[in-house]
Amino acid sequence: MKEKLKDALALVTAVLVVSALYMVFVYAPTEADMGDIQRIFYFHVSFAWTGFVAFFGTFVGSLMYLIRKKRFWDIFAVSSAEIGIAFCLVVLTTGPIWARPVWGAWWTWDPRLVTFLILTFMFVAYMIVRGAIEEETKRGRFSAVIGIIAFLNVPLTYVANVMWRTIHPDVIRPDKIDLDPRMIHALFMSLSAITLLYVILLLRRMDLEGMRDRVAELKKKIMKEA
Repeated sequence: MKEKLKDALALVTAVLVVSALYMVFVYAPTEADMGDIQRIFYFHVSFAWTGFVAFFGTFVGSLMYLIRKKRFWDIFAVSSAEIGIAFCLVVLTTGPIWARPVWGAWWTWDPRLVTFLILTFMFVAYMIVRGAIEEETKRGRFSAVIGIIAFLNVPLTYVANVMWRTIHPDVIRPDKIDLDPRMIHALFMSLSAITLLYVILLLRRMDLEGMRDRVAELKKKIMKEA
């Protein structure tokens, strides 16, 4: 993708992020029971959802790498995984901040929370495996298998509220959601902003990985000529 297009996309992302901040803190009303702490909800849900999207990107990239053996798909997979982990860390940070005044505890061993934590650890393991293997093809193949297996925990995490009894809010079934229309508007604006943020970060991270490959090739070339 051309640099000018990436810059334009980054500008649109910045506008959406600012718009989301306005809608979350000004436009959306204060929740009657939880108060202003509920505003974390817009970011918590947005980063969680986009984290799932990022891990789906790793799943697709890993699957395509095993099929096509193209370095592009390995770069796509690892770039998406790194962003997904970062987004999950935001979720695991905002969750306890929200939970403490609402549930009276920073953390509970709730099925949704446990499966999400395991999901994050699985993708951290994916990154550890990549760092432990030097040979490019072997690294791509092993990490691709882990990336595919790890993604299988995403749908399990998503439906944990349905499969087990949980105190975590149910956002799967629309009939369970009772929000002011302005809250829904703010949520969708936040979702749009964070999703686009994922896209621009993914593109930039892939560029970085491509530069690393070129530097490695130059080093090999210099070593051969020396």
